[in-house]
Amino acid sequence: MAKDKEQKDQKQDAKPRQAGGDKGAQKPQQAQQQAKAQPKKEAQKPAAAPKEKAPEIPAPPARLARYYREKVVPELTQKFGYKSIMQVPRLKKITLNMGVGETTTDKKVLDNAVADMTKIAGQKPVVTKSRKSIANFKIRANFPVGCMVTLRGARMYEFFDRLVNIAMPRIRDFRGVSNRAFDGRGNYNLGFKEQIIFPEIDYDKIDVLRGMNIAITTTAKTDDEARALLTAFRFPFKH
Repeated sequence: MAKDKEQKDQKQDAKPRQAGGDKGAQKPQQAQQQAKAQPKKEAQKPAAAPKEKAPEIPAPPARLARYYREKVVPELTQKFGYKSIMQVPRLKKITLNMGVGETTTDKKVLDNAVADMTKIAGQKPVVTKSRKSIANFKIRANFPVGCMVTLRGARMYEFFDRLVNIAMPRIRDFRGVSNRAFDGRGNYNLGFKEQIIFPEIDYDKIDVLRGMNIAITTTAKTDDEARALLTAFRFPFKH
């Protein structure tokens, strides 16, 4: 009888121990579930780079723009007797146009032409497309045939300065440009056969020589006023 009691006591003592062991095993499982339930912390985003500050001093105006206000306006006012400064003719815009007929056989030629004009003008040109199909020239409608760019403001004056003082003197056997290339409304048209006259173009990196047309648009009402305006800018006309 005594042995039976001892065995019963040992079984009763073992039960709470096993229950405690089960609880201990459940604790790490509960901790894992709680960790899964908790939302993950967002990864720290890298700090944004500090923005570059704008220059405190603005860019100076173009050299020819100051020259126009200080020298050209008084000279033309005295010559034509204008009553207001707003009547004095001025440069409105300069348009560069380059035709590329070789695009019918090789479309990569157009990319080279756009790159050359971008260097010359300092502004990305627009690709011009044909308006209608022409079978003799193997051209379809909306087919890229060239590129053009329009310059205004400071870029216009800077390009005109480089054109007159740097590019034109580099032309072979240059003796001046014609003074008859006006359209009757105060606008002047000029053409070049080679783009290498501009110092921005590297002769060793071009694929072929290309010409371009330059149209100088002014606010002058007559050709005489436009001729006087360009002459005041020291445009090299033939005499």
